[in-house]
Amino acid sequence: MELDELYREAILDHARHPRNFGALEECNRSAAAKNVSCGDAIQLFLRLSPAGRIEVVRFSGSGCAISTASASLLTLAVQGKTAQEAEALFEKIQRLLTGTSAPQDELPGDLAVLAGVRRFPQRVGCAMLSWHALEDALRTGEKNSV
Repeated sequence: MELDELYREAILDHARHPRNFGALEECNRSAAAKNVSCGDAIQLFLRLSPAGRIEVVRFSGSGCAISTASASLLTLAVQGKTAQEAEALFEKIQRLLTGTSAPQDELPGDLAVLAGVRRFPQRVGCAMLSWHALEDALRTGEKNSV
């Protein structure tokens, strides 16, 4: 199986069977993000511990396969991380998708599958949508449109 095919399968799996999908009623941080160019919308819910560790993360919303898969992958990647670790991961993903660097080997779990998205610049906003919501939730908890 070629690497592109493997990436495609992982994206489709997370899009069809998103992990941690659904609202989190007992959250203490949340943020919404909307991609105005395509209509994708994500709401991200976090429960941070008093020490700033992400205890629970969930998402809801609707969007294309890439935005849904990226949100699903995000929830798996940041669960248990500190807010600072999650913000550092946001920076790595942003660099990966914008092509300013390719830290694929530095990414936990299946996040490297998002690298294929950078070949389609019009889809980078879809992949970054939930990550922008994460950044907002960690910094302010306010709603955001991208």
